[in-house]
Amino acid sequence: MPAIGDKVPDTTVMVTTADGPGPASSAELLGSGTVVLIGVPGAFTPVCSDFHLPGFVLAAEQLRNKGVDRIAVVSVNDAFVMGAWGRSEDAGAEFLMIADPDAAFATAMGMATDASSFGLGTRSERYAAILRDGVITSLEVESTFVEHEVSSAEAVLARL
Repeated sequence: MPAIGDKVPDTTVMVTTADGPGPASSAELLGSGTVVLIGVPGAFTPVCSDFHLPGFVLAAEQLRNKGVDRIAVVSVNDAFVMGAWGRSEDAGAEFLMIADPDAAFATAMGMATDASSFGLGTRSERYAAILRDGVITSLEVESTFVEHEVSSAEAVLARL
C-alpha cells in the first residue's frame, strides 16, 4: 500500500469523455494540483449514495475555497455506471468519476478487498486521500464498508 509521501499509483482506469468511455492513466488524472481522491466500494450502493458522495457534493465549494482543484471518485465499476452515478448525484465539473473496472487501481493502492459476502466481489475499501501534484499527503481508510467518518467531506476539510 502506498504511504504518505509516495506518488499515486499509475494504472489504466476508465473515464467518460465526450466520445464515450475511454482509458486514462491514473497518474495523469491525479498527478497535478491538489486532488481529493475518494475510494468507494460501489456506485449506487447505500452508504456511497446516501452519505459519502452527497457529502462531497455539498462541500465542493468549501473544498475549492481550501485550494482543492479536483475531487476524484474511484470505484470498481464501469465508466457508464460511474458517469450515471455522478449525474444522479449532481456532481459538478470539479468531480472526476473514475471507473476501475478490473480493480487494478484499487489493488495498486492496496485498497482491494473481497466484498463477496455482500455479493459485490472484489471492490475497494472506503477511503479518502489528499494528493498534491500526485503525491499522497493524507490517506484515511474506514474500518468497515458502512462507516464514512475518516473519509467524509468534513474529515477531509479538517485535514486540508
